[in-house]
Amino acid sequence: MSAISIGQAVVLGVVEGVTEFLPVSSTGHLKITEGLMGIPVGDKAVVAFTAVIQVGAIAAVLVYFFKDITRIVSAWGRGLVHRDQRDQHDYRFAWWVVYATVPIVVVGLAAKPLIEGSLASLWVVAGSLIVGSGLMWAADRVGRHTRGEGDTTFKDAMLVGSSQILALLFPGFSRSGATMSTALVLDLDRVAATRLSFFLGIPALTGAGIYELKDAVGAGADAAPLIVGTTVSFAVAYASIAWLLKFVAKHTFNAFVVYRLVIGSLLLALLGAGVLHA
Repeated sequence: MSAISIGQAVVLGVVEGVTEFLPVSSTGHLKITEGLMGIPVGDKAVVAFTAVIQVGAIAAVLVYFFKDITRIVSAWGRGLVHRDQRDQHDYRFAWWVVYATVPIVVVGLAAKPLIEGSLASLWVVAGSLIVGSGLMWAADRVGRHTRGEGDTTFKDAMLVGSSQILALLFPGFSRSGATMSTALVLDLDRVAATRLSFFLGIPALTGAGIYELKDAVGAGADAAPLIVGTTVSFAVAYASIAWLLKFVAKHTFNAFVVYRLVIGSLLLALLGAGVLHA
């Protein structure tokens, strides 16, 4: 029997869609929501379910950035065939995305028991939300915001891609928060940092969802909740992406910093009062 009902799948799909690409930690919000709804956070089917519905959010990125992705993949294909095309930025960027994904894949496979064990605690989530907010605040002020998307380099891609490990090991830190903060420190402007975060998240999150799919089915997760949660996640994530890009074009990340501090502090209070269990 599935540990998650259709109604709960809808709620979790909405939470995933809203938070996956905002720098507020989708994993943290999903764990908090599951705890409040009485869903066993450590259940293998639940862990797999949350990874699978991320595919819906990733699908939203693929649709939203379809023209950009098509351009990059086309440049990559041309470069593989024609040597004189390999100096194009899009060709090189395609390879950078591949290379930048390797660190998180290696760490994810090596540290899987730890990630699904002690590091999955809500105490870790609360601490990561708060610590991550401080780093984001500092990055937004240290960064000079002088470099656009066309100025990205191999070094940028590797550093930003590798920063995803922080969110992998410390749920609550936020993959988007880690990647955007790193990009800001490298002096990318907020829009460029946000778009780079999107592109680098595609292979990592898609791979995680596919990898966990067999575990979700094997652990007893029903197909219906998975389909519903993934569909809802897609629709909500698409709207979230459009909103975020407009927001960062005119605003700092202060709103997310404050929100993370509030949620992290509230979570600590709920854990301390026994309302939620780690």
